[in-house]
This record gives sequence, C-alpha cells and structure tokens, in this order.
Amino acid sequence: MNTFERRNRIVEMVNASGSLMVNDIAAELGVTEVTVRTDLRMLEERGLLTRFHGGAARSGALLAFDSAAESSEVSLHERYKLAADPKRRIAIEAARLVREGDTVILDSGSTTKLLAEELVGMNNITVITNNLPAANVLLENTDITLVVCGGTLRHKTVSLHGSIAEHALRGVSANLMFVGADGFDCENGITTFNEGYAISAVMAAAAQQVVVVSDASKFGRKGFNTVLSIEKINTIVTDKKAPEEAINRLKEQGKNVIIA
Repeated sequence: MNTFERRNRIVEMVNASGSLMVNDIAAELGVTEVTVRTDLRMLEERGLLTRFHGGAARSGALLAFDSAAESSEVSLHERYKLAADPKRRIAIEAARLVREGDTVILDSGSTTKLLAEELVGMNNITVITNNLPAANVLLENTDITLVVCGGTLRHKTVSLHGSIAEHALRGVSANLMFVGADGFDCENGITTFNEGYAISAVMAAAAQQVVVVSDASKFGRKGFNTVLSIEKINTIVTDKKAPEEAINRLKEQGKNVIIA
C-alpha cells in the first residue's frame, strides 16, 4: 500500500467509524504510529478529518482523499478557503452587530479572522484578541484600539493561549465576544477535539453578549472538550444550510439566530 492508498484508506476508516484511535489505525494498516500521526496531520490540513489527542474524527460531510493534491501541503491561507462563501457571509452579518464605541473580543479561528476583515473599516472600536491573523488585519486601521493577548503560540491556529493570555483578560469588560466552533449542538454548546481552550471561557466571562460564528458543517459535531456551554451563548450566526431542527431548538431556548 503506497502513501496515497494508505491515506485514502484512513479517510474511509474514519468516515465509517466516526472516530478512531492512532494505535488502532496503525494496527489495521501495519504501519507505525508516527506514520499515522503524519498522515492524520496532512489529512486534517486538507479538511478531510479532525484530529484529537490520540486519534481522529470524521470532519462533517463524508469526504474522499484526493491523491492528485498530495504533493503540496495546505497553507494557512488555503484553510481559510474551506467553506469560504458561507464563512464570509457569516462574517458580514456578524460585523453588523458591532456598533461604534464597542469593545469586541475575537477568539481564534478562520471565521473570526474574516470578521476582522469586516471590522477593519470601522472607527472608534476596541478589539481584544488572541487571534494573530485577525490582529494583523486590524493593525491597518489606527482608529481601532487593538489589544493583543500575550501567551503561548499555538501554531496550528496561529493564536495565543495559556495562563498569560488568560490573565490579560482579567478585569476586561466587552460588549461582544465572537467565537468559532469545531463542533456545535443545541445541548452541549461549543466543543472541540483538542485540549487547552480555557481562554474561550475567560473571554466569554468578560463579555456582555457571546456570539457564535459557525457554518452549517459544524452543527451536530461533538468533541470531547467543552469550550462554552449552551447557557453562555446568546447569538448564533450561521448559514442557510444549518439544520432546521437545530435552528428551531435554539430559538426555543431563547437564542438569537441570524442566518447569513
């Protein structure tokens, strides 16, 4: 089995099972766990699955591995193109919630970076963020007060985390916090397949309103780590492909739902 065949097989296995551990994949394919981790990292960068500690899970819709694209890794810029149209529409709608004079918190993620691109034209707002690509966009406007949290760089998300970043948010009072999601559902709120997202809860505690910016592919996915419970969420901005049942349930819970 060559590399293309092996990675295609991994995608098939994860799609069929929902999630698998690295050691089980290695045993099934007769390769080392190091090889499997390398494969999973590449497949995640192509948006074909989601890694978590010790394994991988299906990434929304069932997808196939394209061996023709194997020769080049996906850059951070290219990752922003995944679900680009709904993410851009979500960012535009989310930006309409921001008013002059507001203090806004942006969490890490591609949709929040796109939101920063919509906010950069505004004046007299304060933006607090751990999202370095978003900060890079916002520094172009000197009429925006930009506060960047310190902390430890997480290369995968190009964002700052850890106790230093969390401490920087103590005592902050913001009008709005915008947060993306690896997974989202009406009962569990925002979840992730990774660890170490305590900063999101600190951000939410500092904001009067918490706004989730999430495209439809994230609905119904549930990671093992809770980022924010549903009780802490006020508004959800999503796209027209979001499940109608979920939208109705959110409205029943008193959530403000905006369809982009």
